[in-house]
Parts: sequence; C-alpha cells; structure tokens
Amino acid sequence: MTKKIGVIVNPIAGMGGRVGLKGSDGPDILERAKELGAQPECPDKAIIALRQLKEFNEGSLEIYTYPKEMGENEVRAAGFDPIVLGSIDSGHTTPEDTIQAAKDLLGQKVDLIFFAGGDGTARNILDAVHEEAAVLGIPGGTKIHSAVYAINPKTAGKLALEYLQGKVRDLKESEVMDIDEEAFRADILRAKLYGYMKVPNEHRMMQNLKSGRGYGEEAALDLISRYIAFNLEENVLYIMGPGSTVRGVMNKLELENTLLGVDLVYNNKLLDKDVNEEKILKHLDRYDSYRIVITVIGGQGYLFGRGNQQISPKVIKRVGVKNIIVIATKNKMYSLFGQSLLVDTGDEELNAALTGYMQVMVGYGESVMFPVTD
Repeated sequence: MTKKIGVIVNPIAGMGGRVGLKGSDGPDILERAKELGAQPECPDKAIIALRQLKEFNEGSLEIYTYPKEMGENEVRAAGFDPIVLGSIDSGHTTPEDTIQAAKDLLGQKVDLIFFAGGDGTARNILDAVHEEAAVLGIPGGTKIHSAVYAINPKTAGKLALEYLQGKVRDLKESEVMDIDEEAFRADILRAKLYGYMKVPNEHRMMQNLKSGRGYGEEAALDLISRYIAFNLEENVLYIMGPGSTVRGVMNKLELENTLLGVDLVYNNKLLDKDVNEEKILKHLDRYDSYRIVITVIGGQGYLFGRGNQQISPKVIKRVGVKNIIVIATKNKMYSLFGQSLLVDTGDEELNAALTGYMQVMVGYGESVMFPVTD
C-alpha cells in the first residue's frame, strides 16, 4: 500500500542562533542575522532526516512538498523525486507560505506532515492543521520548547519511517509552545501554550517540554555555584553558557551576565558579554587554555543544540570534549526520568564524539556520571 508524506522546510529557521540573536522571527532580525554572516542550517537538517526514509520500500512512498527551498530542494538532495505543490517567492518565504503549504498537504490527505523548523514553524503548522493530521517536527530552530519535535534530525527521520511502516501506530497530543523573542533578547523568558498537535507516540524519540525550577532548587543551585566559582582556574578562558544554573556561578563571581546568552570569563573577570560564534572563535585564538560551562535543559536533557547554538561545533571542537563542564541540580536531573542527556549540534561526527558518559556536577564537589546520546 502506497503511503503519502508531506514535507515542509522553513529555510530560515535557526539562522539567528550562532550569531547570538536568539531566534530568527521577523524580517528585521533575519536581515541582521544575514549581516552577521548567518547561514541556513535547517535545510541540511531536513536532508539528514529525509535520508532515513530511503529504507522505505521502493515505489511505495509518495512525497509531496512545496517548491525550491521550502522542501523540493531538500527532498531531491535526499534522493527522492517529489510531487511539488503551490508556489513561493524564492528567497522571500514567509509564515503564510508555511501555513498554506500545510493546508495544501492536508488537502492531499497525506499520512504524515513532516516539517523542519523551530517553535514558530510549529505554530504555523498548528494554525493550518490543528489536530486534523499526524505531524512530526525535525528540529532546526534556535529555540525549541514544543513537544512536537523529535530529539534530533536523524531520529526524526527514523520515527517518520517507523510510523509510515506501521511499526509505531498510536498518536498522542503534544504541546506547541513558543516564546516572546523580543523579551527573550532582553533576558526575559515568556513561554505560551498555543495548542496541541498529534504526533507519533514514541517517547524515546521525541523531546519533552522544557521544564522550570522545582522545589529546593535555590539551595541546590547555591551549592553548585559556590563550588564552580571557587574552583575556576587561573589563565583559563571560560565560555559560560546560558541558563539560570550558569548564571548562579556568574552571580557568585559578582559579574554582569546574560541569562539567555553566552559570556566569557578570564581570571574571574568578565571578558566579553552576550557573544556569538564569531566572537568566541576570535577569543579562542588569543588564549591557550579554555573550558565550556553549560547546564542541562530541564525536562529535555539537551546539552547542545537548544538555545546555545553560539557554542557551535567549531567552538566545541576547538575547546575539546574533555574541557566541557556540565552543571545541574539533582532535581533537574531527576526531571529526565531516567532518559539520557542529548546532543544535537548539527555535526553528526561531533555528536558521536560527545556520546558515552559525561560527568555532571550536582552539588558542592558532588558529581554523577550520566549517559549521553545523539
């Protein structure tokens, strides 16, 4: 029996991440990202996901998509010959294009709408299909709070394949969340629930919602922050990732910091604030020793690839996997419910290098070894 899959790619999703803009929503921000040298990343992630569908029985899969960079290019690059619907103004795609594409795919009665983007893209799909179709997201944005995305592009492709093959049959309602990007750039996190869509019910392959702080977090955070702050080495450049856990360390050092950005510290002094990938790499050229300090995204378990794209594959490779310091409270680790930590850097070779076990500081001098998967 022939299966139908509909593919939508948001070509600009995630472009603001590595250049430190914390998103790409809005034409002004997109132009700023381009001025800073941002390059599209979502198309490559879509291709990674689509290549997993090559295992489907030849001749029994029809792929519907939109023209050029909204899916056609990626589907062809993955080795398929798609049925192309609609029209776009190439190079100037809009949220309205995504909404119309989803409506057109719904009209074709596809078995699955497979889309690549971030939370804004998920909202566009929601506006078009609500709960009328099965959907699955390929994570390609800067901020991904929604639970309609697989844990990484390759896994998204594998799950789409299993669903189309009938190996995963059930669907579940999952949340579509998004944040106010303007407030986000001012270090204010405002997340809102926009609705629900139906996704294949396979929790091992789907990311969770981002969770907030639990009971007793303040005291636990204080202990970890003290330990890290008191043990920073001299003449070492520290790349301090985003999040309230790392901010705790900066507060102990009495340094100005960016809650939702990346700061640089050297000899207990703020070297540079809210830096992008380019600035980090320039600073790395000036120093001989460096470390990355990051936390775990509560409820999801991501180390890289969600909200900290400034710490890019180039940066991580320069610093070295052994020079990554992970800090998280016990409550945050418990929120993972036995799942592994996750990495989705956009570089499959680096993802593989990061897998295995990683030390996580969970108290004053107290650590646990935790599995990491890609």
